[in-house]
Formats: sequence, structure tokens, C-alpha cells
Amino acid sequence: MRVTQTPAPDDRSRLLTPADVRVLAERLGVRPTKTLGQNFVIDHGTVRRIVRVAGVGGDDVVVEVGPGLGSLTLALLPHVRRVTAIEIDPVLAEALPGTVAEHAPELADRLTVVRDDAMRVAEVPGPAPTALVANLPYNVSVPVLLHLLELLPSLERVLVMVQAEVADRITATPGGRIYGVPSAKIAWYADARRAGAVGRNVFWPAPNVDSGLVELVRRTPPETKATREEVFRVIDAAFAQRRKTLRAALAGWAGSAPAAEQALRAAGVDPGARGESLRVQDFAAIAEHRPDVNG
Repeated sequence: MRVTQTPAPDDRSRLLTPADVRVLAERLGVRPTKTLGQNFVIDHGTVRRIVRVAGVGGDDVVVEVGPGLGSLTLALLPHVRRVTAIEIDPVLAEALPGTVAEHAPELADRLTVVRDDAMRVAEVPGPAPTALVANLPYNVSVPVLLHLLELLPSLERVLVMVQAEVADRITATPGGRIYGVPSAKIAWYADARRAGAVGRNVFWPAPNVDSGLVELVRRTPPETKATREEVFRVIDAAFAQRRKTLRAALAGWAGSAPAAEQALRAAGVDPGARGESLRVQDFAAIAEHRPDVNG
């Protein structure tokens, strides 16, 4: 069992008020854009709740994606060993250390800012991160999660705020209508669950959709001779034509429908089933039996 240190009190960091957020944005000339999926959290209760639900403590090195103006960053810093914030917006990335120095001067040395795209970042400096805690941009949340789970095997757990519909898809289980590519690929890395709902009014500007918290706990990938890339290709093919049977949906992947049926039967999967009924372990078993893999 992982033991973390008792969190430090919140008063070591003065959190941003709604007025602070607007003043800071005006000072920086920042106008939230849909392109970057920017919706800044302005509610103290929400950022404190995220930190609490994430369960991070004094031993944790946290990666935060899209820190924006610093609302969640300031809530995290009193509780953890270090925060590495990945920010694509150059203006926001440059301003964040100054904001932390102003609102939490005793904690400023715990922050590292990486100016990069979280979907393409190749490395994260400093100690190996143990947790990812973030208000993820809605338009790239799943690609960011998949990239960072692969890039950072040291991540033990994740707590992210995403669009409610995306939260449902990430945490869906086999057999459901919304179970699909995000659900199956995330399951390669971790167990996922919904960790709460978030309303629209905690953001500036307020989005047109509700949000949800998703918790991921890292686990060992399925035992398989196939690589992750091979398994993910099966998942992509199975859901590209989700109304078709697996025999038909995987025909292109296997080279023909008969070859797909042969691979499915070898994996112990019904060729008449559909992708939405399979666990990630089933996709891994199918990947092992692709004709050109085993010759």
C-alpha cells in the first residue's frame, strides 16, 4: 500500500478568485479560445475537491496538463512534492511562475513549467511523475491521456476533469452502447471509474456542456505476445465499423474475412460478435493470431 505524507494546509497558497482570473487574463491579453479548449476554473471548492479526490500527498510528483492561469496549480502545490505543468500557450507558460511566486512564494520552487504540446511532449524533466492531475482541454483529452500513460510508466494514478460525455466513454465497460476505442485503449493501462460530476458555472467562460471527474489507477497490461501497437490496431479496426460482426470488421486487418474468422476462433472469440462486447484482453488475444504475425 502506498503511504503519502499528510498534506500541508491550504493557507500556504492563496488561490485565485474569479476576479483574480479575469484581471490576470486581461493583464496578459489572454482571451480563452475554443481551439485550445481553454475554460479556466474559477471556483475554489472545485480545485480543492480535485486535489482531495486525486489523493495526492507529500511524496507525489504531479504532472498537470494545461494549467492555464494557475487555479489548480496553486491548489496542488501545498500538498505535493513537485508539480510539472505542461502548457502549450507561450503566454500562459511564461506567466505561470510569476503567478505562483505572487500567490504562493514559499512553494514557488516546487513548480516546473514545460512549454510544449502534451500530445507530443517527448520527455518530462525532473523526478519521475507519480500522478497526473489536470483539467484537460475537451478537444484533446483522450489523445493526451493515452500519450502520457505510454510516455510515463511511473504514473500510478490519474484524476482528470473532462467533458461529461468523454468521461462516460472512458469509463464505459464492454457490452454498453458507448463502449468503444477510448474505453478499450485506456483499459490497456488502467482501471477507470467516474469520480464525480462538475457543473458549468465553475469555469470561465462557462462551457456549453457539463464536466466529469475520471480516476484511473494503473495496472499491468494484459499478458500477450502481441505489442501494444498491434493490440490497438485490432481495437481501431473492430470499432471502425462497429455495426458489423468482427469477422467483417477485421477483414481488412487480417487480409480477408476467412482469415479474420480463423484468427478470432484461434483467440476463442465468436466471429459473429461485435467489438463492443470484447474486453481489452480479448483484443490482445486476437492480435496474437493475426495471420502475418504467426506466419
